[in-house]
Parts: sequence; structure tokens; C-alpha cells
Amino acid sequence: MELTGAKRRKMLLDILQQSASPISGRALGTRTGVSRQVVVQDMALLRTQGYPIVSTTKGYCLECTEKARHTRRIKVCHTDGQVEDELTTIVDLGGAVLDVMVNHRTYGKMTAALNIRSRRDVRLFVDNMRSGKSAPLLNVTSGYHFHTITADSEAVLDEIEEQLCRKGYLADWLPYEMEQ
Repeated sequence: MELTGAKRRKMLLDILQQSASPISGRALGTRTGVSRQVVVQDMALLRTQGYPIVSTTKGYCLECTEKARHTRRIKVCHTDGQVEDELTTIVDLGGAVLDVMVNHRTYGKMTAALNIRSRRDVRLFVDNMRSGKSAPLLNVTSGYHFHTITADSEAVLDEIEEQLCRKGYLADWLPYEMEQ
């Protein structure tokens, strides 16, 4: 018997909640009887419903480990050449960069998961940008973008913001952005 979309998504959530490590889209598809592409679509739908699903190089997982951590959205502005320094600053101080979001006047909000937690992750991200045909999202908004960052304490998040401010990366929020 084929599962309805809603039942399949519930099953996917149950699988992720019971797993201690990420599970590949292919494995999730096998367990629910659909293709990897259907799993990708289901994950996107679950994210829009507010479920904290993270996509990593090893597969999907819930952000359950982040719930005990402190999270903050920051607004920054810098050039392509400063991406590595910005991300390294965050991870060196004990933070992790969960995502990047831009608020484009024509296209609206665009968000991409980053899950950068170490210098190695920063290096891989920067190398992918340099070697690929893609550019950072910040280019569509003149360098302005947002990150959701997480750390073990509010004090660490404060220190990260302070350091980003010193480097000139932290940007002021506009009144309409405060509602994000």
C-alpha cells in the first residue's frame, strides 16, 4: 500500500527523530518507498512547516542538538573576498553558521543551509565557491545577508557579534527586517 504524502512526511520525521546520525535521501526513500527526489521535496515541505531539518553532506537530520544551544539571526555585509574571514571568525569563537538568507526586493527571501561548524567546513565552502560557477548569495543584495548562528551561550553569541562589528561586517537592521 502506497503512503499518502502527509503520512510519508510523518514517517520521515519519525525516522529522523529516532536517528542519532544523518540519513541519506536515498536511504530515506528506500524506507518510505519513494525516490530520493521525492524525499528532497518532502524535506522542503517539512522545512516550510517549521521543522528544523538540516541537510548535510551525510544526509538529513533534525537540529535537535541545536535546541540546547543558543541561536541568533545576524545581519552582515561584506565582499566575496571577506567570506572566509567572516565564517572563520564565527567558528573560531565557538559558533556555527546554520544558514544564509538574503531578502531580495524582487525575488523575496532566499535561504540556503550552510551548517558550517569548523575551519574545515569554511575551507570546503570557500573552495567550492572558488572552483564552481556559483557565487555567494550576498552578491544579489550588494553584500547584505543574514546568518542564523548558534553557540553554547548568549555570551559567545555576543562575542561573535562584537568581533564581526569590529571587523566592519555587522550591519544595522532596517525596521521592516525586524519582523523576520
